[in-house]
Amino acid sequence: MSGNPPRATVDNFWLTKLSQVQKELHNRNFGAHIADTTDQARDLVLNDILPGLTFDTMSWGDSMTLAATRLVQDIPDRHPTKVIKTFEAGVPRPELIERRRRALLADLFLTGSNALTEDGRLINLDMVGNRVSGITFGPKHVIICIGRNKIVPGLHAGMARIKHLSAPANALRHGFKTPCAKTGKCHECNSPQRLCNTWTITEHSFPAQRIQIVLINQELGL
Repeated sequence: MSGNPPRATVDNFWLTKLSQVQKELHNRNFGAHIADTTDQARDLVLNDILPGLTFDTMSWGDSMTLAATRLVQDIPDRHPTKVIKTFEAGVPRPELIERRRRALLADLFLTGSNALTEDGRLINLDMVGNRVSGITFGPKHVIICIGRNKIVPGLHAGMARIKHLSAPANALRHGFKTPCAKTGKCHECNSPQRLCNTWTITEHSFPAQRIQIVLINQELGL
């Protein structure tokens, strides 16, 4: 076989894999949904997930995948809610940190995930900890958008992916002066701007269905 497989073949391969992961997530008490595109993911959340939730406040954790869905902008238009803005240009960092603390008591929290194992476990690594805290406890409802490129065979593969791809790339994205931003690989540094501070592995959703995961059949995020 020569050349690259047709796009439809690749997408169908991933659809099969995502369907298998969806079953594993259901077995672990997560809500799990599949969307072909970020637009479809947005419509799925707005039309299928949110009508079943009660929320007066919302916030989010840093995620390129979530940003691609534009849910943060669109949800307040469809569901009037108080928005706790934890990323806002011109706001002093101490104020943003205080908002991130308040966001942990929001009714609805949205974010992405660094990795998701084929057997349905979420793997995340945080600098500040607000994103992983929101996933694990506090907000009543959590929605996580995950691109197909985040699927990994198991925990070790997921942690390696994060340390040697996601973390260096995010350090570079944020303009941090860490060793990994310069070399593209982890140095287990002691930099003041080190991103790799808090690991979480979420094996089940508790309570059941508290965490809703939207699997997107596209390469998204880092």
